[in-house]
Amino acid sequence: MTDNQFSSIAISPAQLTNLDSLGYHTMTPIQAKGLPVVLEGKDLMANAKTGSGKTATFGIGLLEHINPRFFGVQALILCPTRELADQVSKELRKLARSTANIKLVVLCGGKPSSIQKASLKNGAHIIVGTPGRVYDHLERGTLDLDGLKTLVLDEADKMLDMGFADSVNDVISYAPVKRQTLLFSATFPDAVRKMGQHILNEPVTVSVDVEHDDSVIQQTFYRVTHENREQTLLRLFATYQPKTSVIFCHTKIQCDEVAEYLRSHKVEAQAMHGDFEQYDRDRVLVQFANNSCPVLVATDVAARGLDIKSLELVINFELPRDPEIYIHRIGRTGRAGEEGKALNLFTDNEKQRVKSIENYLNKPVVIEKTNDLSPPSKFSLYAPMTTLLIDVGRKSKVRAGDILGALTRDAKLVGAQIGKIDIFDTFSYVAFEHEIAKDALQYLNSEQGKIKGRSVKARRA
Repeated sequence: MTDNQFSSIAISPAQLTNLDSLGYHTMTPIQAKGLPVVLEGKDLMANAKTGSGKTATFGIGLLEHINPRFFGVQALILCPTRELADQVSKELRKLARSTANIKLVVLCGGKPSSIQKASLKNGAHIIVGTPGRVYDHLERGTLDLDGLKTLVLDEADKMLDMGFADSVNDVISYAPVKRQTLLFSATFPDAVRKMGQHILNEPVTVSVDVEHDDSVIQQTFYRVTHENREQTLLRLFATYQPKTSVIFCHTKIQCDEVAEYLRSHKVEAQAMHGDFEQYDRDRVLVQFANNSCPVLVATDVAARGLDIKSLELVINFELPRDPEIYIHRIGRTGRAGEEGKALNLFTDNEKQRVKSIENYLNKPVVIEKTNDLSPPSKFSLYAPMTTLLIDVGRKSKVRAGDILGALTRDAKLVGAQIGKIDIFDTFSYVAFEHEIAKDALQYLNSEQGKIKGRSVKARRA
């Protein structure tokens, strides 16, 4: 038995069984270093990149400390964006399966405070939210942190970058002085270090390598002109033929233009940026995660919190000016030991950005010739799945099993052809293989189309 197995640390047998069912057998480096510290109740300042397993690092620890019989807030996780908060909450709900009656509430902007207030009225064990909305509930008296045991700041560097320093401090002013505080950050600029000194009590500092192993992520650069940048992008797809990829752009307009260009050349793609309403952001992320959209074109802020397993390819349509942002971008591929590729386009005017990345990595990058890329004329890329939106959700007490049961038992659809099911408050998304999507839609909109005895309506997302 090796010391990086979850069974080597002091967690409950029920949680060990749950972790095994989730496929968590051995700890990632951040979990091996950080989880024992969290379990001991000590403060932690952890340096870990996106996709390193940090959510389980604090999640497993705080769940071990929670008393389910006390219906007060015992853990608070602050996140910089709604997307990350949703991602963290989903992971925590999976980890909490082994503990009966754990209630988690997400507090983010974009959803009515009144609904959140009603949910808080009946108590909650865990709060996951953004600083502004959490502070709003604290000020209104709809949230009480008197029983808080663990405070987590996730992606602290991004929270400060986005201007949340005052809001974070305001939230902390409502928290008990005697508590455990866990701070996670991909980078440690002076502002994050100062915050750590202010809010942490004799913390243990844990660091894992923020660079990416060449054997895990293959990084390749291509010099282009302004005129042939889009054409080269198509040639990258024709050459590498990925099933899933994220393209990073610098501006919202660039995102829209690149996504439209790809669609016009038989590559199915969707844009996502800061102008999107929460509903549309959720819709695009769900479709990307459930294989209904093979290519996501996004800005950095929009893609924050994006956690897609088996992402084959990251493309920098335009290199960022900050090399740390480059590291964050490419870190979305090559996760969990899988191989990934990062392809990067740059013009002569952007050579300095390449130089900054080389200085940051302390080694030269690999620059290949675009002439070696395949012609794009015969290449196309379309999603293998179709997503339907059904008008029942969490508030109707509907679970994924209810939807799957109705579709397989009543509609006689093959379960293996039904993909990911994502349930929101008032609606749900379900992915289907193309050949049965029409049958599913027809059934759900028929008189027989019922879920838990309730008639429903469905449409393509």
